[in-house]
Amino acid sequence: MKNEIQQKLEQIALNRSIPFCYGCYKEAPTGCCKSCGSDDLMRLLPEVGCEYGTDWIIKHILKAELEAVDLEETFEQSMRECYPEETTVGWMTFDTVTLMKENDPVGWRCALGDYESVEESEGNILSFDNGSTYFSIQTLEDFIEQEGG
Repeated sequence: MKNEIQQKLEQIALNRSIPFCYGCYKEAPTGCCKSCGSDDLMRLLPEVGCEYGTDWIIKHILKAELEAVDLEETFEQSMRECYPEETTVGWMTFDTVTLMKENDPVGWRCALGDYESVEESEGNILSFDNGSTYFSIQTLEDFIEQEGG
């Protein structure tokens, strides 16, 4: 699944960028510089910059056009669906999720890490930067479809 999405994002990056000869500082839309004949070309993304490869273009597109999943928010929402809204301790009533987060922050972070792992292994979320940022598979597929991929 990740490879398929990665390939489609690479195609979008290629479609949006222009081959660019950095030595001559000229666009080379044919894939070969007309001035020097080089085929060792960078990719130019107008209004953004130029660099070799497409990874940087994909990261730019994802950051600029898609919203990353807020795992903390979705995990908290998941916990709210699993547990009662309030917990009573003696004569005091507390918000259950807040109680868990504040009284066992280490356990909360461990559970959040487990939630992230499960979501990724089930194919619900995907990261292109080794887990720093996650995107919903559905959001990525919708974006690719919208781009004509």
